[in-house]
Amino acid sequence: MTTSDDESAGHAELTFTVTTSDTAQALGSGDLPVLGTPRLLAWCEAATCAAAQHRLSSSRTTVGTRVSLEHRAASAVGSVVQVTADLVHTDGRLLRFSVAASSADGRLVATGEITRVVVDVDRFLARLPTA
Repeated sequence: MTTSDDESAGHAELTFTVTTSDTAQALGSGDLPVLGTPRLLAWCEAATCAAAQHRLSSSRTTVGTRVSLEHRAASAVGSVVQVTADLVHTDGRLLRFSVAASSADGRLVATGEITRVVVDVDRFLARLPTA
């Protein structure tokens, strides 16, 4: 993975190369050896985290609360996929990002929207039920 981000604009770009462990076959989300949607979603979420990072103090993080993702094209093992996240809306602690993924040849692989909420790390973890 390689990274590029423009913190002042709430923008991040991450680049990934599809491996066999990223495939639908490996992730149990299908039978084919192509980029699995769960991995693509994780890459999109990683881009939103990178885009939000500049807004956070060391005691805060973001958690995902809503995802809408359309996986539009298959990507073979070895393909390079660039994922971008752009902050498009804020409302208090709520951050909404537009996400997109493209292949090296410019083909649109996915589009979507991810909503994250800023939380205090200690308070968030303290509210978890104990096992």
